Amino acid sequence: MLKIKDNVDLKELEKYGFDDFGVCYKKYADFGVQFFVNKGTREIKRLHPYSLREEPSLSEVLDLDIDGLVEKVEE
Repeated sequence: MLKIKDNVDLKELEKYGFDDFGVCYKKYADFGVQFFVNKGTREIKRLHPYSLREEPSLSEVLDLDIDGLVEKVEE
């Protein structure tokens, strides 16, 4: 599972195009894909218009990974 590191202020996500929706941060991408960050668990999920929520690949959140905001956690 990919998540935002515990030492990162979630407000930082706004610099990457995420909007605050109360319980989560949401970002719209190409082709109707949406990315969510749960504020409680900090878990990152992807929602594609034709599928269920699933884990994004690191390449899909590359900007966050390059800047050191993401960590991979075993479930």
